[in-house]
Amino acid sequence: MRNTFTESPMKFYFAGGMGIFLLFLVIIFRPFSIVNAGERGVVMKFGKVQDEVLDEGIHAITPIVTSVKKLSVRVQQNSFQCYAASKDLQKITTELTINWHVEPTRVNKIFQRIGDKQQIITGIITPAVSEVLKAATAKKTAEEIITRRTELKEEIDQSLKKRMAAYNLIVDDISLVNFEFSPEFSAAIESKQVAEQEAKQAEFIVKKATQEAQAEINRAKGQAEAQRLQRLTLTSQLLQKQAIEKWDGRFPMVIGGNGSVPLININPSSLTSEENKR
Repeated sequence: MRNTFTESPMKFYFAGGMGIFLLFLVIIFRPFSIVNAGERGVVMKFGKVQDEVLDEGIHAITPIVTSVKKLSVRVQQNSFQCYAASKDLQKITTELTINWHVEPTRVNKIFQRIGDKQQIITGIITPAVSEVLKAATAKKTAEEIITRRTELKEEIDQSLKKRMAAYNLIVDDISLVNFEFSPEFSAAIESKQVAEQEAKQAEFIVKKATQEAQAEINRAKGQAEAQRLQRLTLTSQLLQKQAIEKWDGRFPMVIGGNGSVPLININPSSLTSEENKR
């Protein structure tokens, strides 16, 4: 009769050992691949890139035979500092930031043709940014680069989109963060701005003086015209009325033999003459 008590622990240990061994094989060979959010999987069989692109999720694969390279399809941001020259041969240092991402449905072609993210940046984006920026700034003077910054940004944006689309890379946006010129040019720009401000101030002062002089001329003309009209409207009746309005109720006095007596003369011209004497 067999000893079932002895055989049962042996079977248990054997099954446990097989389970651990299988788990070890699963960990080592991984017959599945997990593609995380914001990624796509490039399938390779014996190192050859396949047409299939894996979406987010878990996917069964054949160990050893098949491998999966994962690439991010999220928007990436990279900054570059480029050196260029303007149309008038001024040296310019430009800091530019670019937002970009890979075409999700073409990650297999991108990986096959270019490589991973770092190879994309160093092999495609960096030289593209440098060349496009140099070509754009060479069309404008240093002053135009400052005053027509929006126009320059649009030109660089369109050129980069067209250039990188050939590699299935999509440019979302660029930002011209900063421009730096040589110290000599910066000093010249500052001097020019000061001179322009002084010229505008002098122009304002001349204009103000001209306006004030014209205002004085207009006032003098107005007074002369008023006096002319007054002379035209001056009549004996008006003079008599003005004399009566200004009379203070006292008659002029004359000295005679019997002392001072009032001189009564209601002639308008006389009244006006007496009023003028006062």
